[in-house]
Amino acid sequence: MKVLVTGGAGYIGSHIVKALGGKGHDVLVYDNLSFGHDWAVLFGRLIKGDLADKEFLDNVFQKEDIDAVIHMSALIVVDESVREPLKYYRNNFINAVNLIETCIKHKVKQFIFSSTAAVYGIPEKAPVTEETPLIPINPYGASKVMVEQALKDVSLSGDLRYVALRYFNVAGADPLVRIGQARRDATHLITVSLRTAIGKRSHLDIFGTDYPTHDGTCIRDYIHVDDLAEAHILALEYLSTGGGTKIYNCGYGHGYSVKQVVDKVKEATKIDFPVRYADRRPGDPPSLIADSTKLKKELGWDPKYDDLGYIIKTAWEWEKKLHADPSLF
Repeated sequence: MKVLVTGGAGYIGSHIVKALGGKGHDVLVYDNLSFGHDWAVLFGRLIKGDLADKEFLDNVFQKEDIDAVIHMSALIVVDESVREPLKYYRNNFINAVNLIETCIKHKVKQFIFSSTAAVYGIPEKAPVTEETPLIPINPYGASKVMVEQALKDVSLSGDLRYVALRYFNVAGADPLVRIGQARRDATHLITVSLRTAIGKRSHLDIFGTDYPTHDGTCIRDYIHVDDLAEAHILALEYLSTGGGTKIYNCGYGHGYSVKQVVDKVKEATKIDFPVRYADRRPGDPPSLIADSTKLKKELGWDPKYDDLGYIIKTAWEWEKKLHADPSLF
């Protein structure tokens, strides 16, 4: 199949492109390189473009016989979304509408959407299922809910079929150390911890130690990026055989506290970096864990890297490569 991957030069997108290429698909990467990197595109062709440029996007679809779209392109920093909500609605929602309109115009009927656990806000129970109410607490999560709603409405009114994958905490890197998280402003706990260990940061902040958890810090479900990429392959195979609209959680179904992750990073790196305790951040749920039973049962997802130590090990090897070659940023 010829698959267009928006944001395919970014962290998660590049791993999906790697998985698609490994399966023999013809991959087109559409990325404005605001956060992605051309060296991260291991398969296919890179088209530098912005989803806001509808004319350019339309021309790409006119020239290429695209079978399916995987939409990865989005702004993802929660704190920034609170400060600049319109930036997030414009980029994450309006640009997604541009892409969906273009797909419909050119009769592309298979669409995979990169959604997020942030759509659930602060759920009352953990783990969360796909039926858990969507009550986002920040513009980032809200923008993803809006795209999901648009896709739902469009699919009911026409031929577009989609799968929305709600990611939990994605981490890790390519085991062959070819690609990984390469954003200077990365905010994910494992990446920030590793960059503190390697000396790029003076200390690590832990926000909140009085949550109703076993050690007082937040609990999250961490999923290796390659297992997440495999979920996209399965979703594509499902749609290509005529499958209808579906929504799936992507996580391992169990979590680790912030303190547990930090301790595991110190163990893996053998570096006892400074940690400071700070007040809670607004809107952080005490526990956010996926129930991915539906993904496993319906698509046969069988994660291979459900091991926090392995996730951290692959991320650490990548961070050491970045440290040795800063030009990769």
